[in-house]
Amino acid sequence: MSTSVRIGFLLFPDMLQLDFTGPYAVLAAGPDVEIRTIWKDTQPVRSSDGLSFFPNSLLTDCPALDVLCVPGGGGVQALLNDVEVLAFLAAQAKTCRYLCSICTGALILGAAGLLEGYKATTHWQSLDILPLFGAEPQSRRVVMDGNRISAAGVSAGIDMALTLAGLLWGRATAQGIQLGMEYAPEPPYAAGSPASAPPDVVEAALSRTETRQAARRKAATEAAERLRAASRGN
Repeated sequence: MSTSVRIGFLLFPDMLQLDFTGPYAVLAAGPDVEIRTIWKDTQPVRSSDGLSFFPNSLLTDCPALDVLCVPGGGGVQALLNDVEVLAFLAAQAKTCRYLCSICTGALILGAAGLLEGYKATTHWQSLDILPLFGAEPQSRRVVMDGNRISAAGVSAGIDMALTLAGLLWGRATAQGIQLGMEYAPEPPYAAGSPASAPPDVVEAALSRTETRQAARRKAATEAAERLRAASRGN
């Protein structure tokens, strides 16, 4: 009997490639693993930073997954009210062992109704959106609540994937993967969080992304209203 672990990554246009490739590098190093990259068709999916990836599974024919990972990025807004994508996530969530998000991928899980009542994290600029979906925001790099595992912004996806590797294959295997990657970050600047970055750097980041964040909040509000309407209908 096969003990293969089937892991799926949702791909979508304008996603952040490191949200996908960071966790992919960790999980692909696990023993006897099958990885599905999933989208509506098998045409190349272009990330926001110009790299393209080829899905190998469709939303409509993807088998049941042990783990489902959802990255974030600029394309999140379009998915917050994408009925086809949200229905796929909700269906897979019924049977998968672990449901994971990286960065603003948490908002997509929220829009699918999958974070209500759960503690979760996301990119620091979108933490205040999580309560729209009934989630309890946590300002931490990795948050696990039940079988939901969420990562904060971008690079935290590697931490999340190592956490998941330990759950799937044991501590020693996860440590071996970390060692193989030589993942021992020593960033040259203490600017990786709004709590440690210089105030002017934080202010510049907020100003630069103000329009995007407004659009994201608008889409999230619409998604939350849709979820409430569906709940009342039931």
